[in-house]
Amino acid sequence: MRILIRTSKWAVLARRLGSLAVPLTIVPVLMHRERFLDSGVFLVVALFAAIVAALAVLAACIGLVRLWHTGDQGWSKALSGLFLGLICLAPFAYYGVQALRYPIVTDIATAPRSELPLIFEPDMADMPAPRLLTAEEQQRFFPNATTRTYPLDPLQLFAIVEHLVQVQGWDIRQRREPGIAGAPGQLNARILTLVGWREEAVLRVAASGRGAAVDMRSASIGALHDLGSNGQRISDFLVTLDSEVTAFLRDNPNINQPAPAEPEEPAAEVEASGGG
Repeated sequence: MRILIRTSKWAVLARRLGSLAVPLTIVPVLMHRERFLDSGVFLVVALFAAIVAALAVLAACIGLVRLWHTGDQGWSKALSGLFLGLICLAPFAYYGVQALRYPIVTDIATAPRSELPLIFEPDMADMPAPRLLTAEEQQRFFPNATTRTYPLDPLQLFAIVEHLVQVQGWDIRQRREPGIAGAPGQLNARILTLVGWREEAVLRVAASGRGAAVDMRSASIGALHDLGSNGQRISDFLVTLDSEVTAFLRDNPNINQPAPAEPEEPAAEVEASGGG
């Protein structure tokens, strides 16, 4: 007599849902990055992917409990569905934590925004109004996002800033070196985030006292919440800039020291000839 061992339907459902959640999570991100999906559609599809992944985890948990009690087959199917569902839910969990950690904001700057103008593309003209923080909130959440002043010539500092922007892989859209007459230098760069959001960074280098100062602005294009990316970008960049300038000054201790004065030649002595 043969004893038939059934395969749990919950385990099968869990694996199917988990397998469906993977492309629903990855493909919209790739399409959003390439601008085949606008942000509104992307958010809807991402929410649907999160629901499917959550259902996969739920079905897997139910299947595992039933397998424990009934002895049916399907452990591998249930566990694979659980694994795939959790993997797909991981980015949503991360961004959820970021949303709880940071206030709703889309634009962070270390100086008045009128001094750090953005250059959005024409199709971004109807973007929502930026969400800003008060000075106290910005200091509390992003204490390193402040103006930096260094004992360097503006052109020297601009070169270091531009090098760091290139190292970051940001797409420089506009570049203006500091002018001889004291005009500040400025860089505008476009950043593409991992999930396809577009943000813009503005860096200004201006003469300040005996050195030069750097201010920075970072803003999201069309987003309702930057999840802390703009403030963290400014903080990380300026902290890295601190290290770069420190190393530069250490390796070039006399970079801005006045040239030593040349010794004066002794005046030639003129002997007076006596009359005779």
